[in-house]
Amino acid sequence: SFHQRRSSAPLERKIAQEGVLLYNGQNQNREWFDIAGMDLASAEYLLGMHPLPIEIICYHCAQAAEKTKGHFKGTLASFGLEPPRSHDLVQLCKLCCQTDPEFEQLANACVELTPYGVQFRYTSDLELTEEDAERALQECRIIRAFVEQHTLSQEENA
Repeated sequence: SFHQRRSSAPLERKIAQEGVLLYNGQNQNREWFDIAGMDLASAEYLLGMHPLPIEIICYHCAQAAEKTKGHFKGTLASFGLEPPRSHDLVQLCKLCCQTDPEFEQLANACVELTPYGVQFRYTSDLELTEEDAERALQECRIIRAFVEQHTLSQEENA
């Protein structure tokens, strides 16, 4: 909730000042996972529009995937590794694969979605089709299902 986030602000400032990051907050990961679900739901809702806003659908899918990065970073931290300060899902996925081979099943989805998070923030000559939007949704669902099954279930059992 807002009150919880506000009350932890001094800790967050201290962490930022000292350069130490914490990624094992179950509540924060769950909150980001829920927000990612809203991005995915928005992308799915937009499928009903005509003309189809393909770029926006792809962008929401990339954002939904990107919001799961805390789970990637949490995995690295659980193995005693310092997670990089990065939003690059491809890089995070590669690092997670070194500690947990199950992350390999996300490699293609991360490669597919990562560019959509950057390309549509700026003007781009990239032309996308409806198939691209469908694929982005499919890849986003793969990442979401993996995080839900693999990472969140581990946190609940911890």
